[in-house]
Amino acid sequence: MNILVLCTGNSCRSQMAHGYLNHFAGDKAKIYSAGVETHGVNPKAIAIMQEDGIDISNHTSNNLEEYLDISFDYIITVCDNANERCPFFPGKAERLHYNFFDPSKVEGSEEEIHAAFTKTRNQIKEYCKDFVAKLY
Repeated sequence: MNILVLCTGNSCRSQMAHGYLNHFAGDKAKIYSAGVETHGVNPKAIAIMQEDGIDISNHTSNNLEEYLDISFDYIITVCDNANERCPFFPGKAERLHYNFFDPSKVEGSEEEIHAAFTKTRNQIKEYCKDFVAKLY
């Protein structure tokens, strides 16, 4: 089974979802993540995932065009921008959408930024856990 997670820049929310889907699905699914643009993997996303024992430090930021030849079973968009900018993806994939808050847009103290990343990470974790539980 192939699952693609899409976001605007493939730097934060889609990377977190990629990490959790890998964790919860194990070898039952091949997880990909991409963006309609590529912004590089956000260091704060790497750090917040590491706090929960998930290592995404080796992830790369990929453009969705790199995956047009892969047959996906599910495409999950994790932000409204990606959902609107990627209205069509070839194949039979079932499309799912959830607009997670973007913690990379938060300005303020380190504590406020950390809290925003933690909140989004925890929401993504629950979403991915529930998604995988429904599959298997």
